[in-house]
Amino acid sequence: MLFYNKVGKLALTKRLLDGIPSRGNERVLDVGCGRGVLTVAAAHRVNRSGSVIGVDVWNRSALSGNRANSVLEIAKIEGVDDKVEVREGDARALPFCRGTFDIVLSNFVVHELKNRPDREQMMREVSRVLKPGGHVALVDFIFTDDCVEDLRKFGVESGHQRDGFFSFWVAAILNFGAVKTYHVVGRKTSSV
Repeated sequence: MLFYNKVGKLALTKRLLDGIPSRGNERVLDVGCGRGVLTVAAAHRVNRSGSVIGVDVWNRSALSGNRANSVLEIAKIEGVDDKVEVREGDARALPFCRGTFDIVLSNFVVHELKNRPDREQMMREVSRVLKPGGHVALVDFIFTDDCVEDLRKFGVESGHQRDGFFSFWVAAILNFGAVKTYHVVGRKTSSV
């Protein structure tokens, strides 16, 4: 777990962000941001006119220390606290208006939703808050075919790819070799 947190998570985060075209002035949403690794990494890529919001349902009893203040503390340490905001919210009912974000990100959240209708609702919400022409990128190890199908239903042209050799070993260490990780990427083409 230490290897994943110190090396693997950062490598996956970099790969996820590298796959998205960016001008630097985007409004970015990180769905299920946890402690904010992806949120803070995205904040490093936006300029003063850009911003990143991390949203989560932070489980206060979790041993991981996932909480809104953790995100803000990390952002301050990294010098991007002026570009980061956090909000409490569920991936199935995002607390934002339609077309609010240029980019929507998510890292290992899809598998946390226990049934197909909940995962479909998350993709509906991701599409809803994404601006036309905006980009989505998420990573998980299961249900990514469903994500692609659902995003397409909601106006986001999308596809997925299996991660390369390094990401395979990160997943293998995390999951005792049982899974591979997949990136889902897409661009909103309609306002379905």
